[in-house]
Amino acid sequence: MTTTQDFAAYIAGLPRVIAGAAALFRDADGRVLLVEPNYREGWALPGGTIESDDGETPRQGARRETAEEIGLDRELGRLLAVDWVHGTARPPLVAYLYDGGVLTEDDFKAIRLQEEELLSWRLVPREELLDHLPGALGRRVLAALDALTDGSGTVELEDGHRVG
Repeated sequence: MTTTQDFAAYIAGLPRVIAGAAALFRDADGRVLLVEPNYREGWALPGGTIESDDGETPRQGARRETAEEIGLDRELGRLLAVDWVHGTARPPLVAYLYDGGVLTEDDFKAIRLQEEELLSWRLVPREELLDHLPGALGRRVLAALDALTDGSGTVELEDGHRVG
């Protein structure tokens, strides 16, 4: 084997990790925008898998997915949370969550759902988020809301729980 082949074999043998990115949008009352996927049960944030094979960064992935899923193409704010989610039936996930900002009534009227993936959207108050977003995703959103409220930096999470 050549050095190039050795390196290619080494890379092919590395563990796999899924990377995803989403945006946290709110209304003036602090309710969080959730979307309802048609390919699985429950609710989610606008976002999805980062297309790293195409050189996409997490921020670019969150913006692209948001534009595709809800029709809003906008510059995203700061990184609120990074979450390592252990895999059971899938590889581990690294989830990036960005501040999408506060949407206006006109923004909500402009939402156009990607019919191939989404059934509906809704605004959910903080106290009801865990009813719609169980597990690590719900904890991640709450930690990101806390980071927005207290002005702290990016929150490091494991399965939605703060570390460090």
